[in-house]
Amino acid sequence: MLKEFKEFISRGNVMDLAVAVIIGAAFGKIVTSLVDDIIMPVVGALLGGLDFSNYFVALSSAVTAPALADAKKQGAVFAYGNFITVLLNFIILAFIIFLMVRFVNSMRKKLEGEKPAPEAAPPPADVALLTEIRDILAKK
Repeated sequence: MLKEFKEFISRGNVMDLAVAVIIGAAFGKIVTSLVDDIIMPVVGALLGGLDFSNYFVALSSAVTAPALADAKKQGAVFAYGNFITVLLNFIILAFIIFLMVRFVNSMRKKLEGEKPAPEAAPPPADVALLTEIRDILAKK
């Protein structure tokens, strides 16, 4: 069983997936910080100087807190500001991934364009013989 596990782990696809998940998680944190710490404060300043992630509508009369974290403790809230922050985070992440895939595809096309075309393999003997017979008949 240990041998099978070693073979499973040593496959390229499993290792590639593990690396992708780790890098993806780290990249997600970078994008989250970009949205939370740089973009949303600017958007919040443009919309009145408040922290945009704290925009919410109280769904209960017991909610009186001005901050979202405190309001959630008091009762149900509709946290549309937080949702918009997460949505913007997703859009930025998707756009960056799109740019990365586009870059990789353009590099792949460049590399394929630089490769010399492979020479055609000689046809099998029976095809070569039939081609020769066809050429002889065409001359007659």
